[in-house]
Amino acid sequence: MSKLPVAGSAEAFDALDEGALRAGAERLLRDLGVDAAVDRFAAGSLPVYAAGELVLKLFPQVYRAEFPVETAVLRAVHGRLPIDTPRVLEAGERDGWGFVLMERMPGTPLTGVWDRIPPAGRDRLADELGTAVAELHALPLPEIDGWWPDDWDAFVAGQRAGCVDRQRSRGLAGSWLDRIPEALDVDLADRRRVLLHTEIMRDHLLVAPGTDGRWRFSGLIDFEPAMRGAPEYEFVGVGCFVAEGDGRFLGRFLRAYGHPADDGFPRRMMAWSLLHYFSNLPAWMKRLPPGASFDELAGRWFGVA
Repeated sequence: MSKLPVAGSAEAFDALDEGALRAGAERLLRDLGVDAAVDRFAAGSLPVYAAGELVLKLFPQVYRAEFPVETAVLRAVHGRLPIDTPRVLEAGERDGWGFVLMERMPGTPLTGVWDRIPPAGRDRLADELGTAVAELHALPLPEIDGWWPDDWDAFVAGQRAGCVDRQRSRGLAGSWLDRIPEALDVDLADRRRVLLHTEIMRDHLLVAPGTDGRWRFSGLIDFEPAMRGAPEYEFVGVGCFVAEGDGRFLGRFLRAYGHPADDGFPRRMMAWSLLHYFSNLPAWMKRLPPGASFDELAGRWFGVA
């Protein structure tokens, strides 16, 4: 019988044979009583397979810690947000892998239709998203064994301490590296701790046209990197991967959320962008509005209208 292959390191995971992985996924689905054609989604850092109206997400040994987070957070948010999230049908372990079998959300990623949505339609989506994220942040924090980070302040301090080296390893030019300490000289103190998705981006937001032809959100997916932390940390993804420099969209989002931007907002968000766990400034600077300084980037990425 086909087993899921061993992937105990990032290198082993990257080198997995898709045929062997697919065979293990198909066997698991059969054992779960799912009889449907299996197709792997092209996008995503983890293996995710469509099986009819269902989706199977797999967590290899090296990323096993993400499995209980996704499972618990999906169960905590399902039915409690104005944007639908997948319902978990089964969750468990197989061959050392974690797995989640869930409903497949309707719609298409916002990435593929953004350019077809007129300004008024984007306004509606910004309002909907702001309301949904506010409700996400208002939910009780789920209890998850080993949920990381267990100390937000220590996490932020560690991100500050390693920021220059981290961005250097990702190819940021020395002239920018020299200016990071000044960009981080911002007060980010916020004692609130909320449930963060952390990667709200066009790829993780599904949309579908309503009966009136207007685009509406039909799903929010991918909760494995969820964390507990300060609310503004969430807005990095919204600014850099949904609004992408559209100050009108970001402004409407923030007002719907109930967090109108003050004069210091862009600089704080620039600092959070440097400190974000998935921060990659060289890559982000290639796809977002350019600037000659961190202050210029802050204004163009996180300025609001």
